[in-house]
Amino acid sequence: MEDRRSVPICPEGEPDMAIKLINIGFGNIVSANRIISIVSPESAPIKRIIQEARDRHMLIDATYGRRTRAVIITDSDHVILSAVQPETVAHRLSAKDDDHDE
Repeated sequence: MEDRRSVPICPEGEPDMAIKLINIGFGNIVSANRIISIVSPESAPIKRIIQEARDRHMLIDATYGRRTRAVIITDSDHVILSAVQPETVAHRLSAKDDDHDE
């Protein structure tokens, strides 16, 4: 049986299509390619986006009951709540981009 760890995560000859994953806290992983924005949950418009996502069943709560510190909006209209600061998530995202450039 083939070892799954050795299977490439991008199609051959398509390095731009590689799946980049980012840790958003507590072992939760999100596809970095799908992230549109990372924002703070404090403003009224963001709170409205969160409530609308909850009503549409498109909200993913990855806070494990802790305070929401970052709201991640994806290209699939999912809204993800994270207990990690937006700056931390953005730093992890930019670190993944730096790794890809090398």
